[in-house]
Amino acid sequence: MKKFFLKFITTILVVCILAGLFVTAKGYNMFREALEECSLTDKIQGIRTRENYTYLEELPKIYIDAVLAVEDHRYYNHGPIDIISIGRALWVNLTSFSLVEGGSTITQQLAKNIYFTQEKKLDRKIAEIFMAFALENQYEKDEILELYVNTIYFGSGYYGVYDACRGYFGKDPAEMTDYESTLLAGIPNAPSVYSPDASPELSRQRHQQVLARMVDCGYITEEDAQAIMTNLNVVYCKSKNVYNTYLFPK
Repeated sequence: MKKFFLKFITTILVVCILAGLFVTAKGYNMFREALEECSLTDKIQGIRTRENYTYLEELPKIYIDAVLAVEDHRYYNHGPIDIISIGRALWVNLTSFSLVEGGSTITQQLAKNIYFTQEKKLDRKIAEIFMAFALENQYEKDEILELYVNTIYFGSGYYGVYDACRGYFGKDPAEMTDYESTLLAGIPNAPSVYSPDASPELSRQRHQQVLARMVDCGYITEEDAQAIMTNLNVVYCKSKNVYNTYLFPK
């Protein structure tokens, strides 16, 4: 019985290793095909030459802090992948028997946004990881973060931080208030849900989550968060084509 059990376990391990190698090979091939279709240099250059491309220094510091807090608060302290986040995501996925959490870094998200689809497939995830290593091998952390905020989707048809600022607030990114900066940072997590145009109430709840996360990460204090939420809240309501001060009342 003991020999049978050991043989069974060995067989399972071999199958898992072979399956892992197969998926990794598929992911690597997907990564190579993506680069053959468009090199990383050409892809990044295409993004940087877009109209209204926004540089990191043009963004309020609190917006950058909010993005880091909710997306990848160890961004400047880890490489292309975050082992801690991957381990947590793996545990959540195993215990829920589904791919509900990805554990992606900002670099991985950029890789996915500019090269791959949003579908949750393991080989696509492997390709994303290879691309993340390629990105950090060629570009600095600040450059990657800058590219990220210029390519993410903010809902309501807005791609990139500039279009989102103009669409939601009627102003350039540099002019955002603390309230607008922290509100905007929370939308990309689920744009169709957290867009102020789609659901003002859910957007408000997400905004509170962002502020709470910023407090947890030490970017702001509880007093700062309260002050931000009690400021005058003016958000552009696309569906009504007006600036609405009642979407997020005091």
